[in-house]
Amino acid sequence: MHEPTAHAPVVVIGAGQAGLSVAYFLRRLGLEPGEDFVVLDRGPGPGGAWQHRWESLRIGTAHRIADLPGMAELGLGFADADREAPARDVVADAYARYEAHFGLRVVRPADVSVVENNGSELLTTFVDADGEELTVGSEIIVNATGTWGAPFVPWYPGRDRFAGRQLHTRDFSAAQDLAGRRVVVVGGGTSAIGFLLELERLAAELVWVSRRPVDWTDETGDENLEGRLEAVARQDEAARAGRALPSIVSGTGIPRSRRVQQGIERGLLVAQPMFEAIEPDGVRWAPGARADGVEFVRADAILWATGFRPELRHLAPLKLREQAGGVVVAQGTSWRDPRVFFAGYGPQASTIGASRAGRFVARQVVASLSRISAARRSAPPPPRRGAGG
Repeated sequence: MHEPTAHAPVVVIGAGQAGLSVAYFLRRLGLEPGEDFVVLDRGPGPGGAWQHRWESLRIGTAHRIADLPGMAELGLGFADADREAPARDVVADAYARYEAHFGLRVVRPADVSVVENNGSELLTTFVDADGEELTVGSEIIVNATGTWGAPFVPWYPGRDRFAGRQLHTRDFSAAQDLAGRRVVVVGGGTSAIGFLLELERLAAELVWVSRRPVDWTDETGDENLEGRLEAVARQDEAARAGRALPSIVSGTGIPRSRRVQQGIERGLLVAQPMFEAIEPDGVRWAPGARADGVEFVRADAILWATGFRPELRHLAPLKLREQAGGVVVAQGTSWRDPRVFFAGYGPQASTIGASRAGRFVARQVVASLSRISAARRSAPPPPRRGAGG
């Protein structure tokens, strides 16, 4: 059994929206940051996944960013944020001020490689803390790692033989990097649409393909409440069944803003069906798949705006994953190991529910700690050895 080098009753993995929300409420419920709980974050600075997004992304064009609980106490709110500044800078600055104001003492860079159950009452978290290898024993793990570290790229015949450049949303830095290229953008969500609008005047040729029909909606913001609630319900159902989680955007649709509508009218935002195969110099459709009869398009780059999956690799030794491909999570708690909580997973996996779930998860964590403490107090002492051993 590996003896931990440090101990904290609760380890929170990740300091994005979900992790900070849980940390805020743990502190509100009386737990001391750095002693009763520790927050580990592998990022070089505050901001969660937002700090890694491309420079041109602005608050006004990104998904709605919900405020962290208690953020108003600092006089901050994303609804009033600078629409001209890069979203990554706005969020990173707000999160840094938030962490400092509430004294959350986030440890970074702290990259969690694995969490193990070595047969004791403690779970052991293995951490690379800025080059120093540490192990932290804890009674409870709150996994708030999100999805940015697990990009999803679907496999198609010939994908590995493509001679051009392939990049995913998380690799995108600036549209200028693809200037003069023939680009195929894959995906049916807001990221794909944003890329198309940015590349329109820079790419030599631009083709948009989607694996499913794009669901346009004229409802924006809180108007699309029904679709948002339906998407959350489908996420919750999948999480409880241990299935792979469905896409949030497939339930909410894509708002048809003025800018988007203009792109549709120009013929830019018209998705083609998914290609059948990738060839070294382009992509190919099955005969008759496209209404215009085109079967092959040359390409210098394929931009996969195909989303992410929950980042759970570090939890593999705990054997939480089901044959259906997911983890059974009910009300934020792992079905297979009640010492493991999930924040930002399933119905919480977007700004729709992450902050609200922070309070719920924190309350459950504190209740679990109380039960563990009570069980220890009532446990009979270990038998004493006789003088002769």
